[in-house]
Amino acid sequence: MAEFFASTARGLVEPLEQELKDLGLKVLGKTAGGVYFESNWEGCYKANLCSRLASRILKPIMDFTAYQPEELYNQILRHDFTKYINPNQTISIDVSVGESKMRDQRFIAMKIKDAIVDQFRDKFGVRPDVDNYNPALRIVVRCVKNQFNVSVDTTGDSLFMRGYRKEVGEAPMKENLAAGLVKLSEWDGKSPIVDFMCGSGTFLIEAAMMAKNIAPGINRKRFGFMNLLNYEKASFENVVQEALDAEKEEIDFKFYGFDIDNKVLKSAKENAREAGVDDVIEFKKESVATVEPPVEKGLIIVNPPYGARIGDEDNLRDVYRDLGFTLKHRFKGWDAWILSGNKDLIADLKLKSTRKHFVFNGNIECRFLKYSMF
Repeated sequence: MAEFFASTARGLVEPLEQELKDLGLKVLGKTAGGVYFESNWEGCYKANLCSRLASRILKPIMDFTAYQPEELYNQILRHDFTKYINPNQTISIDVSVGESKMRDQRFIAMKIKDAIVDQFRDKFGVRPDVDNYNPALRIVVRCVKNQFNVSVDTTGDSLFMRGYRKEVGEAPMKENLAAGLVKLSEWDGKSPIVDFMCGSGTFLIEAAMMAKNIAPGINRKRFGFMNLLNYEKASFENVVQEALDAEKEEIDFKFYGFDIDNKVLKSAKENAREAGVDDVIEFKKESVATVEPPVEKGLIIVNPPYGARIGDEDNLRDVYRDLGFTLKHRFKGWDAWILSGNKDLIADLKLKSTRKHFVFNGNIECRFLKYSMF
């Protein structure tokens, strides 16, 4: 058994912990940025393929303290990096640092790179090249107060990149955040979800994939672990087959997306088709001021614009007032969850929330608020 770390957006650690448990993985602990779990490598493959909330799955390999460049270099030499890739493959070093004597991320990355390639040169007579865009081996280094944590990235491109989203609207939400918010809404998994401002359809597509039990990584071509020397192709193929066997052909309810922009609705339909859920999502051009319930009962999830990135805040006040009016007068008996990145605009809903979660959409601190339409 080995130890792995699943990173995620701030605010999604609790649902990620539960998700990993549901996948049959043994949770060891959690931090503000993710969850540690124990598993064999097949479990690592499964987490990469099936986790809807994780951003990356890392394999921690070293923890040490270093204050000087040579100390850092010598500490890195203690670990055998030649066991991960061949010398003709490529590497990259991803460094973040805070409150440490060595502060220059580029210098730290260069010193770690020097130690690793020197290790290869001493053993094989040749060294791997650096490729910051598509490396075979990505080393992730976090340093806080001179304490270094070094991990091997098993993911490659971030897990939020499902592969189905060919077109997006302005300021798109990452797929794993959308999935995490659906989880936080405590949706029962078997009732309709309505989105008044669906944009490129991410909320609805992620929820539909949950309902049909489609693994979020099923359409990805590559994962980082495929480049490693210990990659077991047969084990990964078993994980994929298990995921395919667990998919549901049909469900007995639908999802409904509305937007006023024909272009983004077209993109949403394309994205849903790529994700394999276009048969259970209906998209329609409609203003939030005029939308009517498409079914008798369901759950509402909306991510209205915040004003920080899209348009002018004053121009959005009417949008929020319309949203509040529609919820209050046309959706009585429904529960609505709204992602708010602007507390001034959310006040224009003229509604009182009954629950809230704090999450980050990129670097914007947001509140995910529940409103019950009594």
